[in-house]
Amino acid sequence: MQKALDVFRSLPPIEPREMIGIWTGRGIPSGHPFDGVLENLGWFGKRFKPDMRADALLFRFDERRLIPIDPARIPLRLALRFHKVGRIRVAKNLFSYLQRGFRARGPVASLKTMSFQGVVSAAMVYDDQPIVDHFRRMDERRVMGAMTIQADDRIYFFELERIDEP
Repeated sequence: MQKALDVFRSLPPIEPREMIGIWTGRGIPSGHPFDGVLENLGWFGKRFKPDMRADALLFRFDERRLIPIDPARIPLRLALRFHKVGRIRVAKNLFSYLQRGFRARGPVASLKTMSFQGVVSAAMVYDDQPIVDHFRRMDERRVMGAMTIQADDRIYFFELERIDEP
C-alpha cells in the first residue's frame, strides 16, 4: 500500500468539473482486500455528470450496455470480510445474474472538492455508504483514485481513464 500511496501523494490535484464524463477503471494492486474483486465482477468504471452527481459503479451488462450499480445494496463489511469469494468465477457468474437487482435508480454519489493527505482535490462522496473516492491527475486522460472507507485504514487504489461515450 505504501508504494501506491507515495505515487498518489506525488500527483497533482484535479478539479471536480474536469471529471465530468465516462471513465473506464482498473484496480492498482496494493494489498487491499478488494484487489482484483471489481475486475472479476465485470467493473467498467464511473460516470460523472455535469450536475456533479455520479454513477459510482458502472458494470458492463453486455457489449453495448452499462449498468449503474447502487453501492447501498452491497453489504460493505460483509464484502470486506469475504473478499476472497469476490475473486472466483462463481462470484462473477452470480453477480452478472444479480446485476439487475443491484441496479441504481439514479446517481448514487456526489462530486466535491475535499482535502486528503494534505491536498485539496476532486472527490466522490457516496450517498449511502461511508466511502469517499479521492482523485489526482496522472495526465490529461487518466486519474488515480484512492477509495477510503470510514473506520478502515486500508486504501483501495485504482486508475480511471477517460473514454468517449460507448
